[in-house]
Order: sequence, then structure tokens, then C-alpha cells
Amino acid sequence: MKTLSLPESVKLVKKYGIKFARSETARNGKELALACKKTGFPVAMKIISSKISHKTDAGGVQLNVASLSEAKKVFSRMRKLKGFESVLIQEMLRGREIIIGGKRDVQFGPTILVGLGGIYVEVFRDFQIGICPVSRKTAREMVENLKAYPILKGMRGKKGVNLPKVFEAIVKASRLMVKEKTVQELDLNPVIATPKEVIAVDARVVVK
Repeated sequence: MKTLSLPESVKLVKKYGIKFARSETARNGKELALACKKTGFPVAMKIISSKISHKTDAGGVQLNVASLSEAKKVFSRMRKLKGFESVLIQEMLRGREIIIGGKRDVQFGPTILVGLGGIYVEVFRDFQIGICPVSRKTAREMVENLKAYPILKGMRGKKGVNLPKVFEAIVKASRLMVKEKTVQELDLNPVIATPKEVIAVDARVVVK
């Protein structure tokens, strides 16, 4: 098994029409300054390394970086991490965090998971699993069966997320799992859902 690099994973999910946050790659100080200028502050910074699959646990993720001087400090720290290759500079997005995942099961073949994402995915374990190919109707049913569905739909005067685009993203992830036979695992976590858009900010793909 091989875990694709972050840029490789992003390229693959974008191939299937899944939206990904605006990002730039930096390998040195000059590229860092240019990337931050293109993206605009605040930014998220994420280490790119073929040896680090769980970036947060390794200290390879920093959110809400507000200035170039702060970005340089973060870059310097990440550069010291074992396996460092470069850093992804990414626009900061805010909204509801969901997870869209895929796994090639020995018995059922490719499957898709959707649930509450971010750091709470393992705490609340609020997710639904569907067997590919997942239709738009099935995607809708999966989301509606989540405990967090009332939050996603909108409640107590708060706007919900763009549910049609959530369903669309699930269908696209299903299509990826069906067509890319070498993909064993797909992890889009978090995917930021707002009333307007549904955009992935991290991607992890494991291939055979």
C-alpha cells in the first residue's frame, strides 16, 4: 500500500470534480512569500510529506496564520519535521465540517462514508456508509440519517449548508472509488460545507 502525497491526492479528487480549497505549494522562503500573497491571509499551512500521513498528529498543520512573519515562523518549524518536503499554503475556510470517505471492502467492494467531520469524527462517530455506486437519492438518504442532519439542514434561525452540493460531492467520491480500481482508501476530512459551497480542505488517498 502507498499513501499518495497531498498534491497527488488533491489532483485525483479534483479530476472527479470535487472542489478543493485554493492552495499553493512552498519549498522555500521565496515561494512561501509568493504563495501567501496569492492566497491572501489568513491561511492554513500543512506539511507535504510522503512519510507523514496524519499531519495534525505530527505537528504539521497550523490554522489561522495571519501574517507573513507568522507564516515564516511556522514554515521554519515544519521544515525541521522529519520527512519534510514542502508546505501547502491554503485559504482559510469556515463552515460545518463533514467527512466524505471511501474504502474498498473485501466483501462489498468500494464503499462510501459520510458523517460529521474534523476532530470530532472519532468522538461522536456519527456517520453513514453506502455501497458504491452511490446515487444522488442514496446520498441524500445517507445524509438525512445522520444525527447531525438537523444541524446541516439548519435550525434555530441558523442557516443550513448547501445540501444538494453535499449530495453531489458524495456521488463524485463514489464515482472515484468505482473508476479508480487501485484506490483502497479515500479520506476527505474535513470538507467545509456552507450555505453556498462544499469544499474539501484536506485529502488522503491510499492506493494498492
